[in-house]
Amino acid sequence: MELDLSNLGTVNTMFAALFSKLGVPIKTTISATVLEEALNGTVTIRPLPLGRPVNDKVEKQGAHFFGITISEAQAEAGVVVRVVSSVQSKFKLLYFEQEENGGLGLALQEDSVKTGKVTSAGMYFLHFQVYRLDPTINALAIAKDPDAAFFKRLEGLQPCEMSKLTAGTHIFAVYGDNFFKSASYTIEAICAESYLETAVKLKDIETQLLSKRNELKQFEVEYREVLARFQAVTNKYAQEKQAVDELLKSREKIQESFTSVPTTPKKMSGGSSSSAKVIGGDSATSADENESPPTEDPNVDKANKSKKWFNLNFKSGIGATGK
Repeated sequence: MELDLSNLGTVNTMFAALFSKLGVPIKTTISATVLEEALNGTVTIRPLPLGRPVNDKVEKQGAHFFGITISEAQAEAGVVVRVVSSVQSKFKLLYFEQEENGGLGLALQEDSVKTGKVTSAGMYFLHFQVYRLDPTINALAIAKDPDAAFFKRLEGLQPCEMSKLTAGTHIFAVYGDNFFKSASYTIEAICAESYLETAVKLKDIETQLLSKRNELKQFEVEYREVLARFQAVTNKYAQEKQAVDELLKSREKIQESFTSVPTTPKKMSGGSSSSAKVIGGDSATSADENESPPTEDPNVDKANKSKKWFNLNFKSGIGATGK
C-alpha cells in the first residue's frame, strides 16, 4: 500500500511521520501534479554535466528535473546517477522517457534508503543486471518473527528494469519525499569509464547476493528443524533434571529411616537438678570451712615463748639476791 501525502491531512501525516521514525517502512506515491506537469512538458529541466555534482533543496512533493547528455562512448562504458542527503532527507530518484507527444513519462523510480549516516538512492546503467533492495517486502512477516528479519532480508532484492542507456539526453528528477519540510540533496552523474574496477566489484557482489539469497532459503529450513529439536531437547532436559532431583531426595529419606535413634532428641525436663548440685556443693564447702581447725600464727607463738623466758629469768634473779 502506498500513501499519497498530498491527500493526507495534518494529523494523518503526523502519524505517518511518527511510524516512519520508528522504523516502519512507508511507501509513498508521487504527486499527481508532478506527473501531469512532466507529461505535459511544462517542467523546467536543468543540465547536469557528468562529474559535476549539484547541491540543492526541493520542496516536499515537488521535483527538480535534470538533463544528462552522454556520448556513444560514455553510454558504452556505463553511467551511474546517484543522489545523497547528508541530513537524511527522504526523496525519490526518478527517470523519465520521452513520450510521443513530447512530454515525459515516468519509467523508473528509486526511493531513498538510509545507508550509514546518510540517505541515498542510485541508478546504475552498467550493462549488467543490478538489483534494488526493497525494505517493505515481507515487513509484516519480519515483525511477527524476529528470525525472519535475517532470513527474509534478501527477499527484497528486485531487478532494475534498465541496465543501459543510449547516447543522447536523458531526464532525471529528484522528488521531495519528506513529510513536512523540504529535502536537501546532492545529485551527481558519472561515467563508469574511470570506475571499471568498481563496476566489476559491483557485478561480483550482485552475483554473490543472489547466490546467498538461495542459500538462505535452504538454510532457513535446516535452522528451523534444528531449532525445533533444540527446544524439544531443552524441555526434556528440564524434565529429566527435575526427575533426578526428586529421586535423590526420596533416596535420602529412605536412607535416613534405617536407624533406631529418634531423629529428634528429647528435651530435658528442667535445669533444677544441676542448680541443686551447684547449691549443694557450695553448702558442703562452707561446712568444711567451718569445721576445719584454726590456723596458728607463728609470730604470736614466738612472742609468747619470749615472754615466758623473760619471766623465768626475772624470778630466778630475785630469788638469788634474797638468798
